[in-house]
Amino acid sequence: MNWDTIQGNWKQLTGSIQSKWGELTDDEVQEAKGDREVLVGKIQERYGVARDEAERQVDEWADSAKAKI
Repeated sequence: MNWDTIQGNWKQLTGSIQSKWGELTDDEVQEAKGDREVLVGKIQERYGVARDEAERQVDEWADSAKAKI
């Protein structure tokens, strides 16, 4: 998976991120700035899920998001 594509299109993808993880605030999404590890950490913290589960969710979302770019 090439995360650079996600980083390069971060602003366009913020709506998709907030649709998937509605409990994340605008500020939290903006703070991630396309950094996968930061996004995973914020999901883990906000939703109380294990790191591997947060990573799985992010990877699943990224695969579908790339199809839309």
